[in-house]
Amino acid sequence: MFGLALLSATSIAIDTSSRLFEPVRSQLATMISPVYMLAESPYMLMRSSGDFWRSHEQLRADNQFLKRRMLELSEMSQQFISLRAENDRLRALLGSRGRQPYEVLIAELVGLVPDPATFQVVIDKGARQGVRMGQAVLDADGLYGQIVEVGQYSSRVLLISDASHAVPVQVSRNGVRAIAGGTGSLSTLLLENVPVSTDIAEGDLVETSGLGGRFPPGYPVGRVESVVIEATSQFAEVQVAPSAALDRSRHVLIVFRPEHLDDESSDETAAGASASDPAGVTP
Repeated sequence: MFGLALLSATSIAIDTSSRLFEPVRSQLATMISPVYMLAESPYMLMRSSGDFWRSHEQLRADNQFLKRRMLELSEMSQQFISLRAENDRLRALLGSRGRQPYEVLIAELVGLVPDPATFQVVIDKGARQGVRMGQAVLDADGLYGQIVEVGQYSSRVLLISDASHAVPVQVSRNGVRAIAGGTGSLSTLLLENVPVSTDIAEGDLVETSGLGGRFPPGYPVGRVESVVIEATSQFAEVQVAPSAALDRSRHVLIVFRPEHLDDESSDETAAGASASDPAGVTP
């Protein structure tokens, strides 16, 4: 026994000082490493399984969060697009306002009159804001219509496309005067009783003439879209495309004329209305 102990001590001393048995020890470690791995496998499996389920739950939570965030950003994007479009419309409207020689009031459309036989809209300005019957209404591009009914907080606007509406106009190129009547179509106005010899051509700008006292002069009404002359007719059929975006405008301008001009033209306007209503007074 003493000899074995001495031999073991001697081997350890030799291995420590000379590393003579290091290859043997390395081979032994390699041989028994599968035993260690087999013994550790249940614990490793438990740790891996726990990490897997924690990662899976985290991924599900992250996925739900990202879905909610995507919906929120989508809604914000839609609101941004809508606000940007509204901002562009208001900028155009304010630019139009700066070109007008009269005081104007910005109003917003809040409803449509549910009557297929007429083209009327409701705006959010009324008598409390000084709105009166017969005032001209513009959008960013041209003449939109006129006020035909006034409440305390809202008013009704008759569009220029309504079949009962008419407005005195002139061709800006040469000053030729005519009456632009609505046709019941948002895309077309008709110049009434234009002689075939009249100098009107496609593309001519038609604007308010100011005659009749209802609409101030110089507001764009539309552009001549076609001129048709029948061989047996003494009048040409002149169609005009409205300048105003009658089916899209959300914000409009109500025109306030100077008081002295309204007083001077009131008698003339009433006379025109009682006769053939050339100023468009047929709500």
